[in-house]
Amino acid sequence: MAPAHPTPYVRPMKIAIASDHAGFALKGELVGWLLELGHEVTDLGTDSTASVDYPDFGHALAEHVAAGKAERGIVVCGTGVGISIAVNRNPVVRCALVTEPVSARLAREHNDANVLALGARVVGPELARGCVEAFLATPFGGERHKRRVEKLSKTSQDA
Repeated sequence: MAPAHPTPYVRPMKIAIASDHAGFALKGELVGWLLELGHEVTDLGTDSTASVDYPDFGHALAEHVAAGKAERGIVVCGTGVGISIAVNRNPVVRCALVTEPVSARLAREHNDANVLALGARVVGPELARGCVEAFLATPFGGERHKRRVEKLSKTSQDA
């Protein structure tokens, strides 16, 4: 029997997820919920609350998404700031740090964000699920935003 899907407009996706020690518990809650919804989830760590360096996990997730191994990615650290900076070092990835669902929706619609960053010390599980749901359910707005989104992947050497 297929899992109950409270948001039938979200098709099953390949999703990569990673966190540091501060985001470990929230990451675990999100992994379980995403699996219940029928998504294929790749957990890139960390595997405990032992102190780790968030850039290592942010870089690993960015490489995973950039290589096309996942359609979307989710990263979690204490505030979401540090890990989002690490993820955005990869020019193929557009990571948006959000604290509420409206920003998650607009990050997809306007910026074609392919990675969502959350702060475990800033948002609780229910709000995080709302952000993830908006992020997964929203398509990119297309032509109106395409020119600007293409510029996001350019480096200073490309200019």
